Amino acid sequence: MWELFAILSAVFAALTSILAKVGIKGVDSNLATAIRTVVIIVLAWGIVFATGSQNGLGSLSKKNWIFLILSGLATGLSWVFYYKAISIGKVSQVALIDKSSIVLTLILSFIILGEQFTVKTVIASLLITAGIFVMLF
Repeated sequence: MWELFAILSAVFAALTSILAKVGIKGVDSNLATAIRTVVIIVLAWGIVFATGSQNGLGSLSKKNWIFLILSGLATGLSWVFYYKAISIGKVSQVALIDKSSIVLTLILSFIILGEQFTVKTVIASLLITAGIFVMLF
């Protein structure tokens, strides 16, 4: 089931880039990011209340709060820089560089989370990196 959610995530991430590029034309990238964020807040809290997940707020630990807030800050900064980049660059190139986060995530998951880094992971990371450079140049 997680595979379906991952595929849907990729589809909507691709749509996000295209729709944002069209929508950002003539608009300050920070304003566009703020508008997008409001939509996401309404959608996310709507889902929380529709599913009854708000009941879990009381069970969050201090560690949960700290890391969720840090994750939110990282997401927000990613969006700010992404929207600035697509406002002045080609979305096909910006999205490509943005997806180098796959390799960075693999490296950080090994260093921080202690996840397995196999020969297959190294080869895949090198191929992804090479693919990014081939597409850019």
